[in-house]
Amino acid sequence: MITIYGIKNCDTVKKARKWLEAEGLEHVFHDFRADGLDAGMMARFVDALGYEALLNTRGTTWRKLDDDAKADMDAAKASRLMLSHEALIKRPVWQKGDEYRLGFAAKDMDMLEAWLKG
Repeated sequence: MITIYGIKNCDTVKKARKWLEAEGLEHVFHDFRADGLDAGMMARFVDALGYEALLNTRGTTWRKLDDDAKADMDAAKASRLMLSHEALIKRPVWQKGDEYRLGFAAKDMDMLEAWLKG
């Protein structure tokens, strides 16, 4: 079973969910805001993907943080920030079994499709 994690109003998540439906791939959607996000889930994401890849430093949520919050980043600090601000998590996060992938970019589609259908 495929699980896709994100925020329902995120444009990239919307595109990914539409693509899954068009491909006929059975999946479950987990909305961080509606369905929750906990430290255990965050630890699995960080362990599998790395906090550097997971932490969205391009969005408005990141830009609104003060400089102290952005300074001296490590996995623990990034995890706390992402738990407090779900929008700081790059989306979508994909899970298939015990494996995780991140994002929905055109350049990654061949790899993502092979992984999801394999």
